[in-house]
Amino acid sequence: MSDSISSSKAAAPVAAYSQAVEAGELIFVSGQIPLNPETGKLVAESIEAATAQSLRNVTRILEAAELTMEHVVKATVFLVDSDDYAGMDATYRTAVPEPFPAREAVFVAGLPKGARVEISVIAHRNR
Repeated sequence: MSDSISSSKAAAPVAAYSQAVEAGELIFVSGQIPLNPETGKLVAESIEAATAQSLRNVTRILEAAELTMEHVVKATVFLVDSDDYAGMDATYRTAVPEPFPAREAVFVAGLPKGARVEISVIAHRNR
């Protein structure tokens, strides 16, 4: 059995999914594109700004579960352009504390709403 977690401080889902789901001690945060929850608009001026907004959305959803980025054990980053990897990584390093969680970056043909980046995480309550 799982429970849905949501935050009005993060971007609303753009399709049929929960912002996050808790199953036991694990919290699965759905992929977050860089939508500004206040304006509903995509943050797209740079990969750094887009990554920062995606991570803010992740953080706000974790906060709704009374967790922080320190609880993250796994992250998946989806990028449309491999040239954006360095900028994404530099911004990610400022938002995610060490020891860094396991992570992969996947390069894809496209993301919802034309986003350049999408980030999903798995957090553990006892990390």
